[in-house]
Amino acid sequence: MDAETAARRWAEVWSSAWPARDRNAIAQLYSDETSYRALAFRDPDLGLAGVRRYLDANFAVESEIECWFGEPVASGDRAAVEWWGTWVEQGQRLTLAGATLLRFDDERRVVDHRDYWNEVERREAPYEGW
Repeated sequence: MDAETAARRWAEVWSSAWPARDRNAIAQLYSDETSYRALAFRDPDLGLAGVRRYLDANFAVESEIECWFGEPVASGDRAAVEWWGTWVEQGQRLTLAGATLLRFDDERRVVDHRDYWNEVERREAPYEGW
């Protein structure tokens, strides 16, 4: 299992599918048994139905999406990927800078997804050297 290759593919798909709001492209990255935790203090969305529910809810309110993804850091079946995104949500420009911790199965599909981020209410491009 090559977590670095799987994480690189994950970042590449997200970088094009998020601005296009292509939930199907993103959902293909995940296992049927995935646990998708976008917020640390909320129950995870479970399975592909949970991933699609999460994406549908967020894509319905996001527009003008720009995003960037860093190089993955991988070990064993796990990887971390830093990311940066900005969009308009309910008339408010937001920017989130964070990281996603991923665990992959033998078919390089995500079985565990955990997001951590910082947020500001403005457009903020990645800082120099990010």
